[in-house]
Formats: sequence, C-alpha cells, structure tokens
Amino acid sequence: MEIGIVGLPNVGKSTLFNALTGAGAAAANFPFTTIEPNVGIVPLADERLNVLAQMNKSRNIVPSGIRFVDIAGLVKGASQGEGLGNKFLANIRSVDSIAHVVRCFRDDDVVNVTGELNPAEAIDTIETELLLADIQQAQKAMERVQKAAKGGDAKAKEKFSALEEILKNFDQGKPARGLKIAPEILGESQFLTAKPVLYVVNTDEKGADPQMLAAVERRAKEHNAVVVSLCAKMESEILELPPEERASYYDAAGISSPGLARLAAAGRELLGLICFFTAGEKETRAWLVSKGTKAPQAAGKIHSDIERGFIRAEICKYDDFVKHGSYAALQERGLLAIEGKEYVMREGDIAHFRFSV
Repeated sequence: MEIGIVGLPNVGKSTLFNALTGAGAAAANFPFTTIEPNVGIVPLADERLNVLAQMNKSRNIVPSGIRFVDIAGLVKGASQGEGLGNKFLANIRSVDSIAHVVRCFRDDDVVNVTGELNPAEAIDTIETELLLADIQQAQKAMERVQKAAKGGDAKAKEKFSALEEILKNFDQGKPARGLKIAPEILGESQFLTAKPVLYVVNTDEKGADPQMLAAVERRAKEHNAVVVSLCAKMESEILELPPEERASYYDAAGISSPGLARLAAAGRELLGLICFFTAGEKETRAWLVSKGTKAPQAAGKIHSDIERGFIRAEICKYDDFVKHGSYAALQERGLLAIEGKEYVMREGDIAHFRFSV
C-alpha cells in the first residue's frame, strides 16, 4: 500500500521524501523538480521488534515499512493538463492515500509559485483540482451507462442515478471521502477525493507560523484528517548524521518526538494497517496488513506458497510471549492458539504458519 506525497511546487515535498527515505531525490529550488514519481519504503521503528529479536536470539531483524511516493507538484489548472497535471493525476490515482504537504514558513529565498504564501489557498488549489478531475470521471461514467439506462436496464438505471447524486455533491464542493459510494462505482471510477488524507505542515527550524498552522488545522478538521508538523529540511539534515549522533541532535533542538516517526505512525494509521510478527533464531520480522486481514492472506505477505498451502496458524500475543519467555511456556499455559482460515489477524500477534507444499 502506498501514500502519495503531494502539494504545490516548492512546498518541501522532495526534501521531505529525502528525509523519509534517504533516497537522494532531487530537491532544487524551482518547480517540477520531481518529474517521475520517486518511490521509497520508510522503515517503521518498533521497540517490540528489538525485544523479540533479543529473546529469540535472532540473527536478522527486518522492520515493517510504509511505501511513500513523491509525486510531481500540482498547479492550478492541472485537471485541464496545466503544468504536469496529467502526469500528477495519473500518479496519484495509483496510490492508496495522500500526504498533503503544506508550507507554513516564510523564506524569501524559496520561490512560492502562487505569489503570496497562503496555506488555505494552497490546500484549496489541490482539493479543487482533484475534485474537478473527479467530476470528469463521474461524467464519463454516466456517459458509459446512460444508453443502457435509457434502454430500461435496471442495474444501469440504478448506477446512473447514483452517479447523478455523486456529481451533484461534487458540484457543491463535497469530496468523495465524505460520501456513501457503492464499492462497485468507487472501484470503477477511482475518485481521487475518496482517498484518505493527512496534512504535513512543513516548517522552518523555529516552527510553523501560528496563523498558517491554524488555517491548516481548520481545513484538516473539515476532512477529519490528522496534521503532522515537522521541519523537512532539518529532518533531512539529521538523517545525514551518523545514527549515534542523531539522538543528541534532537535533544539539543528540544525535539522529544522526531517528525518522521510521527509521520510514519500517522501514515500507518491512515492506511488502516496492523502489525504482526514472525520470530525465530534465523529472523525476527514485522509485517503490515490491513485491519480485517485473515490468517491465510497474512501468510501470503510472507510468500504466496504459504497462502496457497495454508493449513493453520499458531498465534500468540506479544505481551504473553514477553511475560513467559518462550513458545514452550506459552503452550504449557494454553496461550499458544491454533487458528484456521477464518482467523482475523490482530495487532501484536506473533504468528507461525503451517502449510503444505
């Protein structure tokens, strides 16, 4: 699952991406630096992973990760092909959710493509272009079913009526994420405004301008979205330091919770993911799956052969394992559960999957 990093040009998207992934994506001070989407997987820090690895004397530790895509900056008129609009819209259509970067600091040395720095206006520009693209999608979908609906096809009539209602809401400025839309229509149309969103407030070293931050928070409240505030430039610079020096740098800057850690956690929540573990001498690893994922599909994250040949899952809880210290001790106390194909994975499960080849 992917989170697309979006925003106007020169708001700090690529700088943030550099900090998140260390991929060295271009971050020059001019529009459209990012032309092809840069993709990177950001590891999620999880102390439970280290505890399990130590208890199992694991030779290897593999954290879970969130996949971020840095997408070209969007400008007004993108839905009509302005700037890199067509490329932007195509790239964002393929991601699962959106991290909308909004610049909330003044710097005369950093070009602002809209002239005056106005976070509310910047958010409106992005939201409007996505909504205009969705209006086009809804209209095309209506054209596809109109003939069948006029011919008396009951299912086509129902779909046409639903799309008509959706379009009416779009015309009123309401995004798809706040509407009840049939999964079939949502799957076919891939409405951009249906994607969950979080707002990333990019600040300078002193923090966000209070008025600008308040404007973003108001908009986020309208969309029931989370706001994560960080200084992308500083986070990127800290990443260049040796790992052993980073903690002291954060302490010196008075930062108790690094912005990247908060963003990664918010991203995981935005995607609706839970974490389960596999642990042994060879490797301890964290895996992310969607809430509601059943055991065979979770096993499929490890390897498709395990899902195909799934027999059962041996499940224990992280807290129980830490308390009692071994799988044998858990088995003696009846805390190692044998689960079948209908078992729904839960946060913190430690799993061992049995399968046939």
